[in-house]
This record gives sequence, C-alpha cells and structure tokens, in this order.
Amino acid sequence: MQCPAEGRTATLETMLNRQQPLDDFYAIIPAGGVGSRLWPMSRAEAPKFLHDLTGSGNTLLQATVERLEPLAGRQRIMIVTGRAHRSAVEEQIDELADHNIVLEADPRDSTVAIALAAAILRRREPDVIVGSFAADHVIDDWRGFRRCVSEAVAAARDGFIVTLGITPTEPAIGFGYIKADGLADIEGAPSARRVDSFVEKPTIDVAKEYVESGDYLWNAGMFISRADVLLEELAHSEPELAEQIEELAAVWDEPEKRGPAVDRIWPQLKKIAIDYSVAEPAAARGKLLVVPGDFDWDDVGDFSSVAKLHNHGRRDRLAILGDGGTVLADSASGVVVSQSKRIISLVGVKDIVVVDTPDALLVTTTEQAQRVKQVVDAIRRSGHSGVL
Repeated sequence: MQCPAEGRTATLETMLNRQQPLDDFYAIIPAGGVGSRLWPMSRAEAPKFLHDLTGSGNTLLQATVERLEPLAGRQRIMIVTGRAHRSAVEEQIDELADHNIVLEADPRDSTVAIALAAAILRRREPDVIVGSFAADHVIDDWRGFRRCVSEAVAAARDGFIVTLGITPTEPAIGFGYIKADGLADIEGAPSARRVDSFVEKPTIDVAKEYVESGDYLWNAGMFISRADVLLEELAHSEPELAEQIEELAAVWDEPEKRGPAVDRIWPQLKKIAIDYSVAEPAAARGKLLVVPGDFDWDDVGDFSSVAKLHNHGRRDRLAILGDGGTVLADSASGVVVSQSKRIISLVGVKDIVVVDTPDALLVTTTEQAQRVKQVVDAIRRSGHSGVL
C-alpha cells in the first residue's frame, strides 16, 4: 500500500534525485481555519498554521512551502488565506509574489478556496495541473511525499482527479477513510488505484476492520488534478457555485474589477467541502484515483497530536513548547504550552495538557483533547469571543 520504488520510470527517478520542479504543476495551499482544538494557543488572528508546533524552527506553513518547493518551484506556489492573515503570511514566506496570494473575504470552506485558485490559474495557464495541500499538516518524509505527488501528477495528466491516501498505522477514528479498488494501470503512476468510496469517521470497531482489510486509506484531503478537469467536475455537481467562481476568476487579475465582484458575489458562495462537491461525485463517475502513501503524516488536529509529535509516541515524556515561563515537572507526562510568565508546576500527573496564555488557561488530558472544540463553542455562546 505504498508508493513503490521499483518499476518507476526514469523520468520520475530523475526528478526525485535532482529535485527538478514539474513544469506543468502549480501547488495551492489553503491556509485557513482557526484550529479550535488547539485553543487557546491557536486563535482567529493567529491560527495553527502560523505556529511552530514541531520544534523545527519553522511554522507549519513554512514547512509546507519548503516541502512543495522541489515539486513546483517557489514561484509556482499559491496561498489562499484570509485578509487578516496576509501580513503574517507574507512575513513568513519570503519572495511570495503578489499574484500568488489569494485573499478570502471570509472563510467559505475548501471548495471555494481550491476551486477559485484553480480557476485563476487556468486562465493564466490553460493546461496547468494543480495540487491542493493544507498549510497545517506535518510530513517528515519529504522524498516519499514527493514520489507520491509525482505519481498523482502523472495520473492527473490522463484526466483523472487524484487524491493521496495515507496508509493507516492504527485504527484511528479521527480521520475519514478512502476505500480503494484495483490498480488503475496509469503510465507513470504504478501504484494509483481506483476509488470505490469515501467513508466518514468510523467507530473504533469499524476502524479496526478497515485497517485489517488493507483496502482503506486515511483521507488526508490532498487533491491533484488538471485545473479544467476539477472545474468541470464542480460544474457538474455544483453548477451555481462553479459559475460564481468562474465569474470571480475572470476579473481576479484586474484589481479595479475584483473588489466590486467580491463584494457582490462572495456572500452568495456556498460553503461546502471539496470532498462533497468534487471528490465524491468524481468517485461515483469513475474519475477519481488514489495514490497510497506510507510516508508519515499528521494533521496536528489536537494537543494529543502535539504531544505525540514531540514525545515521539512515548507516553512517559513531557513536551514543553514556548519560552514564556518556567515549567517544573516531577513524574509528569503530556504537553505544556507556556506563553505567560507564570511558573507551572506538575507533580505526578500523566497525559496532561496545560496551555497557559496571558488571557486564558486550558487544562485537560491527551485523551480528552478532541473535546477542546466544545469548550471553544461554549466560550463563543457565552459572549467571551475576545479570547478566541
């Protein structure tokens, strides 16, 4: 279930060895969302992709750009983000050309972010192949990642929409799954398989069955396609939304027309994930493939993931992020994020999560980390949105 090295074409191996960008490929990075399960570290004005959550010295966004640069080249990476994050994105990403940043008036989910970027790029370059990659994922095996993307690009040239599926390492219930079918027999993409269906987040018992069968992959939300194919599929399933996106794209490179068009059209755009608007309909029509990859991958969805990344999976360690205060620990494990000047003392607590900021404090456990989103929802309802 991995991208095999044997049987690879000379062209693919040459690209990987020399790290030569693909001439017809453009990478799209949707950099949105708040990351509410990482509150109070991740906030609306500073979402998780702007933070260094791995201790590498780079933020998640910076690492994503570096990972994609050998495939696309720095000048062929487009970032889609909110207006409020423009200055931070430009500060973090050197040499980001103005035409490669798309600002959303407000979040409209992944279909709008990805399809609008694809529509803009298609008008500039009709035969372009686009790939969408979230700004907040962690992948350490860059070579394995590039190998799989290169296969996906080869399959996309044949007119397919391609997603990258992650070979499961455990019966996780926090991810959606992709049920893969037989090999697609695509030149340059020997491990590409046809997609049978998408499956929502399962129960633990069902997840165990999926992993044992070997036919299911984690859905990492990475899609590669010719821009025209992606937009045609969107027009088939969501014709009104597709028409609105094309109308925006038609004037995007004309600033004097763009503003009025955004003001008029943006509030009408439907909020829908690209899984539902493009991927699932394409699978039903036999136009969706999946390239399985066994490279390590983490969407850093909660503080349990942060602890696992820093502690390398060991549950007897304590990860400490931030340099604001002093952390004293005795027989403690889990993760501490310190952004205030307070002294934090932990004695005899296991799998603890402490996030200390100047205006908010979170205490939970790695087991309950997914429930932080419910806390955020409760804070919003209480009217204390200033801390969000």
